[in-house]
Amino acid sequence: MSAKTSIILCTYNEADHIKDTILQIQKIIKNLELIIVDDNSNDGTKEILEQLNLEEKFKVIFRKKSRGLASAFLRGIIESSGDYIGWLDTNMTESIAIFEKMPDLLNAEHDIIILSRYVEGGSDKRKLIRSLSSKYFNILCRFILQLPVKDLTSGIFIMKREVIDEVTFLGYGHGEFFIEFIDNAHRKGFKIKEIPFNQYTEDILGTSKTAPNLIKFCFLGLMYLMRIISIIIRRFSKN
Repeated sequence: MSAKTSIILCTYNEADHIKDTILQIQKIIKNLELIIVDDNSNDGTKEILEQLNLEEKFKVIFRKKSRGLASAFLRGIIESSGDYIGWLDTNMTESIAIFEKMPDLLNAEHDIIILSRYVEGGSDKRKLIRSLSSKYFNILCRFILQLPVKDLTSGIFIMKREVIDEVTFLGYGHGEFFIEFIDNAHRKGFKIKEIPFNQYTEDILGTSKTAPNLIKFCFLGLMYLMRIISIIIRRFSKN
């Protein structure tokens, strides 16, 4: 039997995407362990998950009092038992097909595989404000943290299970948790490979759950910068 792959989906109000995403994941990934952590969705996501009877095959956790992407992902890791562990955004179904070949890339030379918009062959086709802010923020991150990874915010990845045995994972915040996770993994000597990914999903300001308006968008950017500063502070405190 092939190695088991645990895929973590963190959901909040994903009724428009969740069923199609799950069906595609089941179709693409062999020997799958699917773990869904839902943060008390109120748009019908919970009802869709219950109708799919996923509890018979996979793990579904409905959180009523806790909320947050990082803590939901941490809960998913705790529940996982796969040889490989991966994560993707529920509404980015265009990335699922690439997962079919990602486990095969995990070998003696690579411990973590990241889908990257900034390596040759990748692109970010979202609205200009999103794509440019993401691009230049990643350049800033690489410069400050001195990391070889070009896309620190895609968050779509798969890794060997032994990575989480050695890498500190701080389960707070939103997507900025991934930056610190990759920084820790790199400094522990784990080998990271980026493969190209074309992001088409549009996260439009005004409708986005994470950035419903320009003020929230800027606030999240500030949170990301503060996380980078905290990474640097923790580095110096260890020396």
